[in-house]
Amino acid sequence: MSDDKKCPECGSYNFIKDYDTGEIICANCGYVLDDKIPDTGPEWRAFDEEQKNKRSRVGAPTTYTIHDKGLSTMIDWRRFSYRKKMDPARALQIYNLRKWQRRVRLSDSSERNLAFALTELSKISMSLNTPKHVLETASVIYRKALKKRLIRGRSIQGIVAASIYLACRLCGLARTLDEVSKVTMISKREIARSYRFIVKELGEFVPPVDPVVYVSRFSNQLGIQGRTEEIAHKIVKTAAELKLTCGRGPTGVAAAAIYLASVVTGDRRTQREIAEVANVTEVTVRNRYSNILKHIDIIVWV
Repeated sequence: MSDDKKCPECGSYNFIKDYDTGEIICANCGYVLDDKIPDTGPEWRAFDEEQKNKRSRVGAPTTYTIHDKGLSTMIDWRRFSYRKKMDPARALQIYNLRKWQRRVRLSDSSERNLAFALTELSKISMSLNTPKHVLETASVIYRKALKKRLIRGRSIQGIVAASIYLACRLCGLARTLDEVSKVTMISKREIARSYRFIVKELGEFVPPVDPVVYVSRFSNQLGIQGRTEEIAHKIVKTAAELKLTCGRGPTGVAAAAIYLASVVTGDRRTQREIAEVANVTEVTVRNRYSNILKHIDIIVWV
């Protein structure tokens, strides 16, 4: 690569710029002219040429959790409040600018619908304590539903709750319908109906919930020993290999495995304690417990 500089060693004008190491190297003799060159390329990842051309070096990263993907600006009144005095004409001008800027961001009903729904999604995500990637997935799901006009004639809150539950299922996060219903104050029946409708219309493949993800969560809530939790994991994996979890609720299987492991290790927890944490009945825990003992050889000291 040619440059205006001249190599002090061989007098060559041919140089190579290595942005990985930040060096300018003479192509003839290998002399390093500079070892601190800035990388002018984009810092965002791009997986194809179209993404590479669209993405810019400046500005915040885009996010699906904001209705305009975080691309618009905001005129903040605090920027101007630091001044000691402001004449009324200037204050009125700033007020009008902020008012019209808000109107432009939400230009039509679909934009207002999306902004409201994404705000609700963020609130539910915070209440459920879900990671950011789950919120991003839920936002993408709701955007797809809105684009296909699946929201018409249905409750926005119901579709929002179904989206966050579907995102948890897709990301393998242990959240139940009961938890989503409790946070959103929407009945399980309505959430389940909206969930099935979205899955059918969007053609999403939802993998079955692995009971293992609930074992760690219930174990932490019960405060049981690490050895007991490890044995419960092994019981669930063995039950899955023997097809004992097919058609069974994952929370019930996890609760029974924890109860069985607690009996084996002597770190006993009652069926009622475990059932309350897992939000299932004691009958469910006993039935799953008996089924596992019938098919898996485990020595239990009574």
